[in-house]
Amino acid sequence: MLRPVRLVFGLLATLFLLAPLVAILPLGFTASLFLEYPIPALSLRWMTELFTAEIWRRSIVNSLIVGAGTTLLATVLGTLAALGLRDRLLPLSGIVRIFCLLPMVVPAVVMGVGMQVLFVRLGLANSYLGVIVAHTVVAVPFVLVNVSAALAGIDRRVERAAASLGAAPATVLRTVTLPLALPGILSGAVFAFATSLDEVVLTLFVAGPNQRTLARQMFSTIRENISPAIAAAAFLFIAGTVLVAGAALLVRGRLSARG
Repeated sequence: MLRPVRLVFGLLATLFLLAPLVAILPLGFTASLFLEYPIPALSLRWMTELFTAEIWRRSIVNSLIVGAGTTLLATVLGTLAALGLRDRLLPLSGIVRIFCLLPMVVPAVVMGVGMQVLFVRLGLANSYLGVIVAHTVVAVPFVLVNVSAALAGIDRRVERAAASLGAAPATVLRTVTLPLALPGILSGAVFAFATSLDEVVLTLFVAGPNQRTLARQMFSTIRENISPAIAAAAFLFIAGTVLVAGAALLVRGRLSARG
């Protein structure tokens, strides 16, 4: 009796979450100048504008630059943090883990104000590096959680066996630990990239006109002039995230099959 109830509840929850997407995404292919239903005619006008209008095209390029830098930096830092906090016997490891996860719960406005003041003093304000660092701060916790979960599933006896055969700690890490944790690292990288694409509050505080990302451009367009280009950008957001997540799942499946 409980299984059908859970199934119905799961379907209803999924529909509730997907309903806004189902409502907004078709408007990216409307021929109208306004966000309206019913759609008068289908057109690729607004999708084309994303790649022809300079302001939209530049924002897409900026998002890719910042997203790639954030993914790389957050994946490295989050993985190192997960490895360092793996042993719960380390002193204050729990407190350090809490501090690493704080960006997930601290309001973005609070972090944005603090980063703006700090970056001005460091000379990172209105720069790509500043935006990448800001996005990395909120992306590292997602990498830490995913990699920590992957490390928790590794049998320590495998690592001890490699060490007993004469492998140095660095060799054990490179040839045993990291390959086994790779699915979690890939998942963390996907979350980091998605977090960077979606981040707008920190970008408003630390980015300049030349670092306007797609999320910030969408926010500005909503405030200044609502157009179906926003729906087209949302479709691009979702399609890109799905493609990246699908590629990560494919790689994870192949790694699991090899294992």
